[in-house]
Amino acid sequence: MIRKVKILVSGRVQGVYFRLFTQNKAKHFAIKGSVRNLSDGRVEIIAEAENLAIEKFIKWCNRGPITARVDKVEITELEHEESLTTFEIK
Repeated sequence: MIRKVKILVSGRVQGVYFRLFTQNKAKHFAIKGSVRNLSDGRVEIIAEAENLAIEKFIKWCNRGPITARVDKVEITELEHEESLTTFEIK
């Protein structure tokens, strides 16, 4: 089953290569979507993949790369309307 989620990550997640590490981890799990910095200091991730891959990816997002400090992760389920083709940094 394909699942699409929005993941909001709070903490020290900007200026620590969080987006690049996220893109690499998404490629590892065959996840499509995007990652971008928000003006409030959080990182927003849109992720689409098989449910098991999404669960593993969310688990990683709760830790993040060693350069980051993740304080909070919020997950919102999204409608699977169109298939994404890549995972990009915005």
